[in-house]
Amino acid sequence: MKTINELCDIVRQTSFDIHVYHGHGHLEKVYENALVHRLRKIGLDVKQQHPITVLDEDGTVIGEYHADLVVENRLLVELKAVRAMADEHVAQLLGYLKSTRLEHGLLINFGSYKFQIKKYVLSLHSQTSLISRLNCVLTGLFAIFAFLRG
Repeated sequence: MKTINELCDIVRQTSFDIHVYHGHGHLEKVYENALVHRLRKIGLDVKQQHPITVLDEDGTVIGEYHADLVVENRLLVELKAVRAMADEHVAQLLGYLKSTRLEHGLLINFGSYKFQIKKYVLSLHSQTSLISRLNCVLTGLFAIFAFLRG
């Protein structure tokens, strides 16, 4: 089994090779199909247009998205074919990571003359840890306040 860094390296290199061969100017779907084809050809499990259900806090389904690619059930890949990546693209990827509970994602833009790729990590463990620490601090403050109040 490959590490997440090895998977990222494979996707990064394969995407770069596609950009070199096809250049910029195609629709996003062309790059998506090329990347799926090449990754499957080397034996990776790739889910294309993978459905993501977004749940509200009570478990109610509030929306559905389709992530471009999920590689080996561990790496989410969002593709773009735009002049430049924008904050909305990053927000989209981070939302997908949160909804899927995956930690690692790649945002790849084939639409620029210069190949663009960025890796994002959304650590659910660190979010939970931060919330736990905040709860401890607040509990301590309330205890001090209650003690001083008599």
